[in-house]
Amino acid sequence: MLPHQQPIPGDACFFLTLNTVDKIDLFTRPACKQIIANALNHFIDTHGLRVYAWCLMTSHLHLLIQTKESQSPAVFERDFKKYTTPELIKTIEMEIDLRRDWMLQRFEDFGKSLKKIEKFHVWQSCSSPLHIDRRQPRLLLERIDQIHQNPVRDQVVEMAENYMFSSARDYAGMQGLVRVTVLQQQGSSRFKTLSPN
Repeated sequence: MLPHQQPIPGDACFFLTLNTVDKIDLFTRPACKQIIANALNHFIDTHGLRVYAWCLMTSHLHLLIQTKESQSPAVFERDFKKYTTPELIKTIEMEIDLRRDWMLQRFEDFGKSLKKIEKFHVWQSCSSPLHIDRRQPRLLLERIDQIHQNPVRDQVVEMAENYMFSSARDYAGMQGLVRVTVLQQQGSSRFKTLSPN
């Protein structure tokens, strides 16, 4: 560990928002949405990721996660973007869409502007993860509610649990698309963790 790095405590959660380049509405397509849900499940199964809340909107993904102890959210972010980008590009190339060539050009131009080896960059570079202590249930619950209310605020659905690409379904007792770890408050300062679906 480098001298300026601090170990990440086991009770650390992180809220992050991953935005597409130029906030392009990529996630209006069911196939692209499913790639994100599948990728989250992959990272849960293979990287020890815990997803406490998530919501995929047309141009961004909100997450409340806990990484493996000592792993920074920046490592997850880098790996998640690297994992999803080729699948998203392949899906865009296969679909008939008037915006296809324009989107691919924007993703390629962004990669060139960063002088990266990868040809395409679907995601913006920085998400500015926000650390949230799991021992502060009020803050966690506020952030979870904020994540779940996104499609309601955008008038996509009337009730958060009706939105398929969100963990609001899991918190309402329904089966969601991602194996979310649901947090339930016990008393004023503790959470009970329910097993992922």
